[in-house]
Amino acid sequence: MANHELNDLIDDVVIIQPEVHADARGKFQETYRRSWFPLGREMVQGSRSDKIAGSLVGLHYHLHQADYWYIVDGTAQVVLYDLRPDSPTHDTVMDLEMGETNPIGVFIPPGVAHGFATLTDITLTYLVDGYYNPSDELGIRWDDPRFRNVWRLVDPVVSQRDQTNPNLSDIDPGLLPHGRPRT
Repeated sequence: MANHELNDLIDDVVIIQPEVHADARGKFQETYRRSWFPLGREMVQGSRSDKIAGSLVGLHYHLHQADYWYIVDGTAQVVLYDLRPDSPTHDTVMDLEMGETNPIGVFIPPGVAHGFATLTDITLTYLVDGYYNPSDELGIRWDDPRFRNVWRLVDPVVSQRDQTNPNLSDIDPGLLPHGRPRT
């Protein structure tokens, strides 16, 4: 069983520290178990993202979908931001390193914006509790003044989508969480 606990920086975000079983052949880790996430729903879709060192993705958020991230190769800086107005941790920024240097998984509830900067080439696997829905794919500009000093990359490679996301202050209030959605 993995050692897991609720992260006290952003409410409802769960950090998993998988137990590693190693021998002369290599290692084994259980990286996901539904029972680790009391607020989560069934994960219905899994995806893989391979990014080169120096890439930045995000910040993305969903009003209805939760994510579970696990980096299987490489290291990334992960940044989370609590957009939920009724959350006790509203407006909190969380910065953590994930991957080979810190082999953890992170459960991200709806209403928490998320992004990552690749410190090395990475392979990220992620599970979601809703099928792809373009109307629930929302974003905040990666270099918004609120996050400008958070990122460790100086001149990241950023997608066109992430370059054109609005600043937090310019987002239509109808596209922001209105409360703490049940995950």
